[in-house]
Amino acid sequence: MTVKVLLVDDEALVRGGLRYIIDAEHDLEVVGEVADGADVPDAVARTRPDVVLMDVRMPGLDGISATRALLTQADRVGAEASRVLVLTTFENDDYVLDALRAGASGFLLKRAHPEQVLEGIRVVARGEALLFPTALRRLVAASGTGERGDRLARDRLSEREQEVLRLLASGKSNAEIGADLFLGRETVKTHVSSILAKLGVRDRTQAVVRAYESGFMRAGAD
Repeated sequence: MTVKVLLVDDEALVRGGLRYIIDAEHDLEVVGEVADGADVPDAVARTRPDVVLMDVRMPGLDGISATRALLTQADRVGAEASRVLVLTTFENDDYVLDALRAGASGFLLKRAHPEQVLEGIRVVARGEALLFPTALRRLVAASGTGERGDRLARDRLSEREQEVLRLLASGKSNAEIGADLFLGRETVKTHVSSILAKLGVRDRTQAVVRAYESGFMRAGAD
């Protein structure tokens, strides 16, 4: 199945470079490009991309606001939202955490190798989170310190689901979680789906954000 990609960046040169490397792949296809975040909802409705590759800093509507608008539109019409993969210049960009909170599935550095960009698109298209150690450190720094997260997990999640969430929040894939817990991939997928439903979040990335910000995952925790 071909993964459809929408490019959102105010620089034509960046969009052209991304289109060049993406369209060279047999399983990826650029279905559109826009230069302003304000045009994202209409472009998504028109092209129905699987992944939106979104610049975070743009004149007009920035990538964070555009991500919120995209997800709000999907909720309003009851459609499955496109995955948003944010592009940023700096690892410590303050916008990264805001983008994850807004609903982005992950982020990539603009200086990333083309193969990293291509694999990043495939990762988020599969419904997985793309969180580098820097993003996890920022989530740790923003983590809650009270008992709310423990109550949230204890009240809503089984012990096994709590184990899966901890590994998920540490950045592990389904295969890695399965290896750590001696579970099959389908079993892990079932646990992840249950976690998302119980926490009331749309995807793995939002589950990770919730785990840290609620205090379930804390700085210094294993």
